[in-house]
Amino acid sequence: MTPKGKKEKKAPILVQMGIFAGVLWVASIISSVLPSNFIVPTPVIGLVLLYLLLTLKIVKVEWVEDFGIFMISLIGFLFVPSGIQIANDLRILREEGLQIVLVIIIATVTLLVVTAYVTRFVIAIHHRINQKHGQITRGGVDDGNIE
Repeated sequence: MTPKGKKEKKAPILVQMGIFAGVLWVASIISSVLPSNFIVPTPVIGLVLLYLLLTLKIVKVEWVEDFGIFMISLIGFLFVPSGIQIANDLRILREEGLQIVLVIIIATVTLLVVTAYVTRFVIAIHHRINQKHGQITRGGVDDGNIE
């Protein structure tokens, strides 16, 4: 979303890879400094760090967008080995299968409900802010809000 007439400047793929590598490197340093009872994987710390860098506009989205899209496209491929491992060890499914299925169902439903309520809450806050600043149009169609 750039202003009219301004062309967005994408970074070369090696620069994008370097940004991701640098974020993960800093995340690994942070992870090693944290106490051992604070169990947060380094990639999660890296995601939070990248989010903060993007939010604070230290790193622009255009600088990491292409490589990020590429990495997202690999997610399915990266999770295939874990699915194959579960299929190879069917003993676990025989012994713990019902519990695994119940946990998956409960976690999915909980995630959907929490996401729905958080989204509803954020939309309500956004709507109130727009009303407060008088930015809502009379028709309610052109303001971009989901109601």
